[in-house]
Amino acid sequence: MVGNSDRVVDRRTFLKISGAGSIAATAGCLGLGGGGGGGAITIGQPAAQTGQWDFLQPGVSKATDVALQGINDAGGPLDRELTLERSDTSVNPQQARTVVTQLTENEDAVAVLGLFSSELEPMYDFLQEQQVPVVTPWPGSNFLDTRGGDHGTPEDVSDDEWIWRTVISDTVHTAGAALRSLDQGHDTMGIINGTTSGARSWVGGFRSAYEANGGTVAEQVEVAQGESNYQSALERLFQADFSAFAVSLPLEDAITLLSDWADGGYGRQPVLSDPLSQNELANQVGSDLNGAWAASPGESGPNYGTFESAYSSGEGDAEINAWTPPAWDAIQVTALAIERAGEATPEAIEQNLGPVSRGSGTEVADFAEGKEALANGDEIKYMGAATPVTFTQFGNVVGSVVINEVQDGAFGQVETIPAEDLREFVPEGEY
Repeated sequence: MVGNSDRVVDRRTFLKISGAGSIAATAGCLGLGGGGGGGAITIGQPAAQTGQWDFLQPGVSKATDVALQGINDAGGPLDRELTLERSDTSVNPQQARTVVTQLTENEDAVAVLGLFSSELEPMYDFLQEQQVPVVTPWPGSNFLDTRGGDHGTPEDVSDDEWIWRTVISDTVHTAGAALRSLDQGHDTMGIINGTTSGARSWVGGFRSAYEANGGTVAEQVEVAQGESNYQSALERLFQADFSAFAVSLPLEDAITLLSDWADGGYGRQPVLSDPLSQNELANQVGSDLNGAWAASPGESGPNYGTFESAYSSGEGDAEINAWTPPAWDAIQVTALAIERAGEATPEAIEQNLGPVSRGSGTEVADFAEGKEALANGDEIKYMGAATPVTFTQFGNVVGSVVINEVQDGAFGQVETIPAEDLREFVPEGEY
């Protein structure tokens, strides 16, 4: 086993003596450069290039590509080129399983930077068997609240669960949605949701926080996705007495349902799940949607500005969505884990994801700063774009929640709920 803290100290000692510039040529001779010797290091990215969530992928891909360029411009992990293999899963668990197998077995990917809630839950046991770190910006599922990470013992992988996420859980941002609903005086609500793991997870988190704080759910209706008309489901929901209703569906289904809601003149306050904070929804439903809002993961990372500047300089016009900054954080923290480990193997990366994100080391904003600090013999603490990326023992992060509200065909940010106001919903040791 390599990549433990003793090995890192040895490498740092070597760096102090030789200087960072000579390590690439020498590392292979010393046996420090695992993961295929001195060649490129490959990481894999399962992606939603097709399917019902494909509208979110362009921002995530651009953030990853821009970060990858910056990492390689800084010399790359272990002075080797970092390459990325991206493959479409359509957010289909069976296809995702095939993609992960191809990435790890055929492409020799040493880490995986993706997978949605709908893929991770059915693949959980399979991923444990692979023993390859999954650092993903996607999943909100509260299924992962107590699954994943290194359990606070980075040197011992026997208790690890190999999944890390750089986006806050549904448990956190649905708590924000529940708090705002109650603050607006909506003591009784209706809920309408789809059947995907993600849609159900959002509703589960929202309902739990809402009812725990005194709210009452008058009616919950679950609908099949892909329907051409949702009038009968709306008739059923709106027979109950409530002042606001929560909607958790994929975008296309939400456009259909909320267009039917507008045409039917049902009124009352819509509260949307975070993936629905899309201008396409506001445009297609029209002015009836004015005042609808969604609580989404915030951009509360201390180095959001570093990310935004790099992102703006990249090619393409993909909009930044709630999963874009977490995608930047996922590849940065993985590259830093490789650099600290001194080798590029799945186990070494797994052992170093916690140490580069926790503790009291030198705070760094990106790979370039971290590489320099490590070369100087410092411990580092990556401070991210979406959140501080201080991984909990279960590989989770905590951050703020922003409220985006519809006005005249577009979502605009109207409020931020600080992370500290949401901590009571994520007790220590349960997240």
